[in-house]
Amino acid sequence: MGPDPHLKWIVFGMVFSQLLACYLVKDLSWKWIFFWAYAFGGCVNHSLTLAIHDISHNVAFGNKQAKWNRWFAVFANLPIGVPYSASFKKYHIDHHRYLGGDALDVDIPTDFEGWFFCTPFRKLIWLALQPLFYSLRPLYVNPKAITHMEICNALVQFTLDFIIYFLWGLKPVIYLIAGSLLGMGIHPISGHFIAEHYMFLKGYETYSYYGPLNWITFNVGYHMEHHDFPSIPGCKLPMVKKIAAEYYDNLPQHQSWVRVLWDFIFDDTIGPYSRVKRICKLARENL
Repeated sequence: MGPDPHLKWIVFGMVFSQLLACYLVKDLSWKWIFFWAYAFGGCVNHSLTLAIHDISHNVAFGNKQAKWNRWFAVFANLPIGVPYSASFKKYHIDHHRYLGGDALDVDIPTDFEGWFFCTPFRKLIWLALQPLFYSLRPLYVNPKAITHMEICNALVQFTLDFIIYFLWGLKPVIYLIAGSLLGMGIHPISGHFIAEHYMFLKGYETYSYYGPLNWITFNVGYHMEHHDFPSIPGCKLPMVKKIAAEYYDNLPQHQSWVRVLWDFIFDDTIGPYSRVKRICKLARENL
């Protein structure tokens, strides 16, 4: 456990690569804006959301520098185009503390999502709209007061958006936001949203994936290991699996995030309802 000394430099490189991309796409036609938003920007921005996930566990600067981690997450947020990092931190701790907790873990789809998005076509639409559901679901399931950090996150983010618009026009701003929406929708990397906690096998609610996409996602595929040891940075999770192989090797695991998306869409036994939901003591006390 402890900080990842390389994380901040990787994030710096990703942020500045996207700012460079903003300059390069400013004169492209719209079709190429959206092509590069999906093919390149979507990969970088989705990866940055996973960097923010790691940073939310204080692995950029360590637990003793919590404020540094919060502000660095705001910096990592810049290419995403919309404020995200502060709100993610506020809710993500509940996902670990109350995994599957009704009205506490906002990662759990609502009853409406489970009821309506139940056919292959509707599940495809649901996957495409994942960024929308992930951003709006907390406001319905477990609304919390807006924090000072969320206000700062929004002010910094919209200031950069305005500067990019002022310098290079609307296209780079659309490139960034479209990259986030497309990269977290129907995209190979987005398979991790489904792979992590949807019950593909009865009795197993968390799964790992050990394939090559971990190289660009801060090892988020090592998800069983991450939930066992959330304070260990993603770069060291393969070491956890190696050290404790007898605990992980025989557990069900996914071989492909693309296959996960395919099975989710076309397997009638899998859908938004395929999650373990439990009533936690805290939620019962609040009823």
